[in-house]
Amino acid sequence: MKTDANIDKGKNTAIISYITFVGGLIALFMNAEEKNQFASFHIRQAIGLHLLQISVFIIISGFNNLVFIFPFWILFFVLWFYAFLGAVQGRRVLIPLVGNYFQNWFKTIAP
Repeated sequence: MKTDANIDKGKNTAIISYITFVGGLIALFMNAEEKNQFASFHIRQAIGLHLLQISVFIIISGFNNLVFIFPFWILFFVLWFYAFLGAVQGRRVLIPLVGNYFQNWFKTIAP
């Protein structure tokens, strides 16, 4: 069921999921009652991206060197923007390298 109406119904929820980790949780609860496949796809991508970002920044937070930390900020911004743009355009785009893993790991969270 990949109709335009299905995508339009889930687009707002998908966009909200990319606005911080709290936005991902809010989108998860918004999608709980009436499950939308498009929104579920982007919720899994967003939660995975947010958790990956948090875990990487916890690991590298001990380094007090901007030259080391700044590339990670750029990397996560590019990945976030790529996925966010896909949600805005109504496309299902996997985050490069880790998108398939996110879909498998979080399939029980947002079915």
